Amino acid sequence: MKIPISTYRIQFHSGFNFEAAYAIAHYLAALGISDLYASPIFKARAGSTHGYDVVDPTQINPEVGTPKQFDSLVNTLQHHQIGWLQDIVPNHMAYDSTNQYLMDVLENGPDSEAIEFFDIEWNHAYDSFKGRVLAPLLGDLYGNCLENGEIQLTYDEAGLHVNYHSLKLPVRIESYVRFITTHLGQLTKALGRKHPDFIKLLGSLYLIKSIPAETKGRERSDQIAFVKGLLWELYSQNTEIKNLFDANVISFNGIVNDPESFNLLDSLLSEQFYRLSSWKVGAEEINYRRFFTVNELISVKVETSKVFHKTHALIEQWIKDGKITGLRVDHIDGLYHPAEYLERLREKVGDVYITVEKILELQEQMPDDWQTEGTSGYEFLNYLNGVFCQSQHESDFQTVYTRFTGARASYEQLVADNKHLIIDKNLGGDVDNLAQRLKSLSGQTRQGVDFTAYGLKRSLSEVLALFPVYRTYVASNQLSEVDQGYIQSAIASAKERIPRLINELNYIEKILLRQDEDLLTEVQKEERLHFVMKFQQLTGPLMAKGVEDTTLYIYNRLLSLNEVGGNPSHFGITLAQFHDFNRKKCNRWLHSMNASATHDTKRGEDVRARLNVLSEIPSEWEEQVQRWAEINQAKKQQIKGKSIPDRNDEYFLYQTLVGAFPFAEADTIAFRDRIKDYIIKAIREAKVHTAWLQPDSTYEDSYLGFIDKLLDFEAKNEFLHVFRPFQKQIAAYGIFNSLSQVLLKNTAPGVPDLYQGCELWDLSLVDPDNRRPVDYARRQTYLQEIQAGIESDFLSLIKDLLATKEEGRIKLFLTYQVLQARQNYPMLFQQGDYQPLEVSGRFADHIVAFARTFEGQVAITIAPRFLTPVIQPDQLPLDHSIWQDTQINLPSAMSENWTNIITTQSLSAKTAIKLGDALKQFPGALLISQN
Repeated sequence: MKIPISTYRIQFHSGFNFEAAYAIAHYLAALGISDLYASPIFKARAGSTHGYDVVDPTQINPEVGTPKQFDSLVNTLQHHQIGWLQDIVPNHMAYDSTNQYLMDVLENGPDSEAIEFFDIEWNHAYDSFKGRVLAPLLGDLYGNCLENGEIQLTYDEAGLHVNYHSLKLPVRIESYVRFITTHLGQLTKALGRKHPDFIKLLGSLYLIKSIPAETKGRERSDQIAFVKGLLWELYSQNTEIKNLFDANVISFNGIVNDPESFNLLDSLLSEQFYRLSSWKVGAEEINYRRFFTVNELISVKVETSKVFHKTHALIEQWIKDGKITGLRVDHIDGLYHPAEYLERLREKVGDVYITVEKILELQEQMPDDWQTEGTSGYEFLNYLNGVFCQSQHESDFQTVYTRFTGARASYEQLVADNKHLIIDKNLGGDVDNLAQRLKSLSGQTRQGVDFTAYGLKRSLSEVLALFPVYRTYVASNQLSEVDQGYIQSAIASAKERIPRLINELNYIEKILLRQDEDLLTEVQKEERLHFVMKFQQLTGPLMAKGVEDTTLYIYNRLLSLNEVGGNPSHFGITLAQFHDFNRKKCNRWLHSMNASATHDTKRGEDVRARLNVLSEIPSEWEEQVQRWAEINQAKKQQIKGKSIPDRNDEYFLYQTLVGAFPFAEADTIAFRDRIKDYIIKAIREAKVHTAWLQPDSTYEDSYLGFIDKLLDFEAKNEFLHVFRPFQKQIAAYGIFNSLSQVLLKNTAPGVPDLYQGCELWDLSLVDPDNRRPVDYARRQTYLQEIQAGIESDFLSLIKDLLATKEEGRIKLFLTYQVLQARQNYPMLFQQGDYQPLEVSGRFADHIVAFARTFEGQVAITIAPRFLTPVIQPDQLPLDHSIWQDTQINLPSAMSENWTNIITTQSLSAKTAIKLGDALKQFPGALLISQN
């Protein structure tokens, strides 16, 4: 197995394709990257910017390149000893016209060759769904779209299709009879019944009527293709038949302002294996599993053997050919049986590096038996970020937040409330489907026969809203103690909130815990297990939407903690917790990824590094925000007695400006537009004053106007005059947090992952802001300058980098140095154990220090933090004059001679390393023992 030394995440799309990656291959190699970590490169929906909307996993996305270009890129990377870690998407595909598997299902229904592909509830309780798939892809109500002429029937060589803007859906073959026989009498008169082409047309109708009863799957598809070919031949060669078809198309498409004229098309649509509807319907009624709440992403039944092998065939071939050396599995929690999936995947691809996207709560552990090397690193990100938040100031910071905003709801209460909101507004249909399953189960026993549909759904909703983790992994009648504990915790909390439904909750608990099944038939036991596994597939999306995409935009106490997989109610991570996390990682998940920024993070890693500085100075922070609010009060618009934005949104904005304000003045105008785009997304996600489902233009426009006034760089601006000096101070301290973050990420146990472009300052916000083009020419020039400086005059280079910190070259330099160390000492960083080191002296709490040891070789990491009481904003945290008596106390068995890999300086220390010596030239140290 090739374990990556380091990975570099690339977001492939039409604007950054294989050729663009080819152009930076040498740069990645020079930087010290061992593996390119690629976003999905399978054929996706046209114009996809991320690749997760796959339409065909058996083909390369033509927008990113050809198979030949892929091979050329892989060969070039391999020439530089760079492997390929591929992100794969087993959970879902795009609900799109170019998804031929789905189109086959929509055309042929139960007789489709791809009928097993998608997670569809064909036997839905609602008659309008039964035997049909909802297609909630219309921008307005179905009736409005139909009568406005937006839904149109077309005919071409591929057959009949229903079109709605770019959406093109097939028409089932049985409906061709309705289409062809409309006005058929006119054709009879024109050609006569004995005309060969008329006879052929009648023969086609006979074939259509006989197909459903005779054939399924591939044979059916072949016969349909034959009939379509015959009809197209008749259409192309006989003018009268062409006129009939063209006239029928016009008749079916109706006339705007004449509702009755759309009856033909409405009747034809009612016959299809899909039901077109407004996109909003999907929030409350749905009969297919989606990715979270995204109607345009339909979930795949990868648990089915045929589907698994079909969707993984190209991946398997690439691995056999040696083109890719590792896999990252997207959204593992969405799968029906994650453990079984990973077992199948391991069997298919063999001994290759596999990591999974898995969100873990604080102290939560991934199932120990999973066939994977670890996660894609969100838990590491939150531990790393949290260690720079000063926990002892939590009470003061809470007071600041409450006093400014008036917000008093606890984080836990907000999470529960917002998960209920998502159940009501976004996942109502999904919960309703699950509740219907529960109602069916309850009727099988005398204990549950009297439970009402309302009581069961209300109880189920409460359990879902209070579920403490993304999901459990019950797949048999054997439960782990961990899963049992999560289920019992949710049920107990639900009983406190809705005690009148205690009987229903007890019943749900027994089902989830697989209890009281002795008197059930095997079929009933299987139905119960199926319910449990569908329940588990729903808790994750609910957690993601209720927490990540709602609560994290409302609970704004300290935004650096509002991150994917994070829990901002935990005000930072203690040093002991950080060390304990890394020690445990060595025991089981040694090769899990270490992320600090991803394509999904809420804000850039250096934005978080800045905002963490605020946790050190709550009093000064309060003084500043109160002053800004006074200055800006007159800039707010008053609507119906309320100021816009409200105080919580205003507090959110101030933190965002402090964290993301660019170093370069030239970037400020673009920054204003970026902030405005970001704020609209943030307040819609918050769902307090506006939302994606129902935007409030008055609130949004007023908020944008407020931002325009705050960030008016052309006029005299009192706010900016006061804001900028404070923001620059925070940014100055944030730089040192960022450098320490780089050092810790690259030397702690795990595989460090570098998100595209983050080798310089990452002051981006949530997507799409964090997917803007990366200036690689600039980075390559900087790296060449750094390499030249290292060769010619190392100390002068470091002084220059420190003097020009705002350019970001200092971050690139540190990244380069630690990656070179990982390349030179691969076993030390890949296999080394983890030992926290004791720090003593005046600033002991301001240092993170640990050792990695492997076969007598030792690396010591020394990273500063909490620097506001240590240095002034214009000072550097260097030398004895700053660190005074602070020192790292060494275990007796360690070496006396060390080399700082970052600066190349040598140190001698028998029992302790003085911070002033280790941090003499650079604000961080990586010491390697010299035996």
